[in-house]
Amino acid sequence: MALTFATDPVSVRTPATSANLGPGFDALGLALTLYDDLTARVTPGGFTVSVIGEGAGELPSDEEHLVVRAMLATFDELGERPRGLAVECVNRIPQARGLGSSSAAIVGGVQLARGLVAGGTELIDDEAALRVAARLEGHPDNVAPCLLGGFTIAWTEGTGARAVRLPAHEDVHPKVFIPTERGYTASARAALPFEVPHADASFNAGRSALLTHALTADPSLLLPATADRLHQGYRAEAMPGTASLVASLRSVGVAAVVSGAGPTVLALSEVPADFHPGSEWRVESLGVDARGALVKGSMVELA
Repeated sequence: MALTFATDPVSVRTPATSANLGPGFDALGLALTLYDDLTARVTPGGFTVSVIGEGAGELPSDEEHLVVRAMLATFDELGERPRGLAVECVNRIPQARGLGSSSAAIVGGVQLARGLVAGGTELIDDEAALRVAARLEGHPDNVAPCLLGGFTIAWTEGTGARAVRLPAHEDVHPKVFIPTERGYTASARAALPFEVPHADASFNAGRSALLTHALTADPSLLLPATADRLHQGYRAEAMPGTASLVASLRSVGVAAVVSGAGPTVLALSEVPADFHPGSEWRVESLGVDARGALVKGSMVELA
């Protein structure tokens, strides 16, 4: 059966995310109150993308743009592509800084496609949308909180990615330290060893479980709960400034971690007023986004 496409534009707001959160490598993620705003409409033909803000003048302006690629993958799941798309992006999430800019683009594309099709959110429910997004991203730790909001635990099984969303405690107040230089997930992963000591794996399993409790019920435990032995130490040589800032913050009792693959640093507990990271860091106090990627348009209203 042929799909019915919206004649009016559809918009989506996608939150930044921070993955890993210390010990929860490739599993834990948190949605943050920093957003990209995307709008798309169906056109008679061709694919165009305009970008304002982060990535303007750098990102593709055609079907190679990640938002369009995610939209087309979702339309393929639905069984039919429109002849053309016009996409507008107002980007505020820094590119390649460990704050989930690619996941925001992918989830935004999936949600736009769902919103542009009559019954799209029924044909592809949230669980299926997560699987599509995770296939495109390669792992679910960032796309899960971007799609669902809040604090998420994600995993992959035979049918693909799955996730559960938990509300973060009201006393969790994220702060991000964003450097000028960029980092890239592929190079950060290349620094990881193929094997780790059993004791380190056991350590991280315990701290990941503790972190779930700390983030949802007892933030006083965030400092020990965010300790990691699986990935941050191996990446430190490639990001010495990031590693130094994490160590400095933790030395004064702040639950600080590398955000995703870095180089941004995420603090999950209060930072002393007299702590000064240096002029090379842009500091932003954020909240935890509780709603995830919201779609608004003529065919759907997701609240």
